[in-house]
Amino acid sequence: MSATRSPKVSERVAPKAADPQPKKKKRDDDDGPDFSTLFHAWVESHRASLMDSLRRLGKQPIGSFFTCMVMAVALSLPMGLSLLLGNVERLGGSWQRAAQISLYLQLDASPEQGEALREQIKAIPGVAEAEYVGSDQALEEFQQQSGLGDALKELPENPLPGVVLVTPNEVDKPALEALRQKLSELPKVQQAQLDLVWVERLAAILKLGDRFVFGLTVLLVSALLLVIGNTIRLHIENRRTEIEVIKLVGGTDSYVRRPFLYMGALYGFGAGVFSWGVLAFGLDWLNDAVVGLAGLYGSDFALAGVPVADGLSLLLGAVLLGYIGAWIAVARHLRELAPK
Repeated sequence: MSATRSPKVSERVAPKAADPQPKKKKRDDDDGPDFSTLFHAWVESHRASLMDSLRRLGKQPIGSFFTCMVMAVALSLPMGLSLLLGNVERLGGSWQRAAQISLYLQLDASPEQGEALREQIKAIPGVAEAEYVGSDQALEEFQQQSGLGDALKELPENPLPGVVLVTPNEVDKPALEALRQKLSELPKVQQAQLDLVWVERLAAILKLGDRFVFGLTVLLVSALLLVIGNTIRLHIENRRTEIEVIKLVGGTDSYVRRPFLYMGALYGFGAGVFSWGVLAFGLDWLNDAVVGLAGLYGSDFALAGVPVADGLSLLLGAVLLGYIGAWIAVARHLRELAPK
């Protein structure tokens, strides 16, 4: 009798021994969603916020357009002045050419000696370029520029010496003075002249222009942050009730903040595109008058357009400014919208 019951007892015990395995599986299921699920949810949340911002901007096309245009004007002014300053610097010649050292040779120096001296000077450290101008060429250029061609032809001999024009590698007053002193000691050099006053004036003018552009940039960037901040504040006020309900049901600050950050970035992107277009059109429109004026002086100078690198930097900076302005505005008002 006992022998017949033992199999049944073992059958009853066996399932109980296998119970821990399903319990382990249940614990694994309670660990929560995996990384891919969380990442997909994060991407979907950002996509929904972006589409919501685009939809809300699309509902107010005129207001969004004028907001972007105001921001574009604020961005275009400092960028345009910076581009014009670069073109003026290019028109006036490089710093190195403005700081040329003129070496006046002795009257008995032959053209061969002048060319040999030019080659010797080119090998000196700190010299970017050296050009020899013979006495005959110097007299011819002087006749053309002074308008005294007939009177100069009556001279018994050429009174002008040969000249070696030395272009330095860098514009630094102490270094230029040291280089001038070194060049004046070379053979066949009668006088070494450096117009340091012109170099200092050029440096002061360019420095003044850079400071003016920097100051204007700071002012306009501050105005830009105020514009974007005020715009985002109006959007927050229009959605005040919605935000309060979201926070009451447990919505986080980051969830509430995200659509407004995308909205600020979109405003900045639109302003950057408009600003790039305004600068390209403005420089092209101004270039016609500049080319005509330069042609009257026998020059082929023309304004350079907006470089692609500068345009992309402008676009990225506009997006960042829009994002920062939106962040400041939302951070300020989120504290006021806390559920009570």
